[in-house]
Amino acid sequence: MRILVVEDEKRLAAALRTGLEAEGFAVDVAHDGGEGLWYAQENAYDAILLDIMLPVLNGYKVCETLRAEENWTPILMLTAKDGEWDQVEALDTGADDYVTKPFSFQVLLARLRSLLRRGVAERPTNLVLGDLVLDPASKQVRRGDVGIDLTAREFALLHFLMRRATTVVTKAEILENVWDYGFEGDPNIVEVYIARLRRKVDRAFDREDIATVRGLGYRIGTR
Repeated sequence: MRILVVEDEKRLAAALRTGLEAEGFAVDVAHDGGEGLWYAQENAYDAILLDIMLPVLNGYKVCETLRAEENWTPILMLTAKDGEWDQVEALDTGADDYVTKPFSFQVLLARLRSLLRRGVAERPTNLVLGDLVLDPASKQVRRGDVGIDLTAREFALLHFLMRRATTVVTKAEILENVWDYGFEGDPNIVEVYIARLRRKVDRAFDREDIATVRGLGYRIGTR
């Protein structure tokens, strides 16, 4: 099996190459994100070990770019960061798993083998409503052939509405699913984001897909 290691610490990269080759893997090594992205785009790999803190392009950007290009090669992130939000961001940009430095080579090997057993994940199904298309994997939205630029929260809100298309969802349901159960801010934030979505997704295209159902909540699409 062929593995790509993208790691700027040359001693660690060399150690990973030696260890993986001893386990029978064929290994390519890149020392910056730009080089790693090129390798991943030009060659077929069974898995990618990808550091986050890289020169040229960081690991998040490399992973996000590959997923946007519909490259679903399993990615195991390597990072010196151990904060939960760094782990969340790694997974949200499309990584399949992560290992925090310093790590045991045997643990990394076990995680890698687990990814290889799973194989390449299937592309998540697009959500479609007329000519409005939301791609959960690449985090892209478009009307026909026109891309729509959304913030992360706007995307999450549209994703929730489209998963419940033609169904009325309450403000409370939106807060619980798009923000979180412990949200203690102003619940009118939902109205603010609904207005933003309407401006970008509907009015810019002379559409009215997102409706307010008085006294109940919001609905995208008609019954």
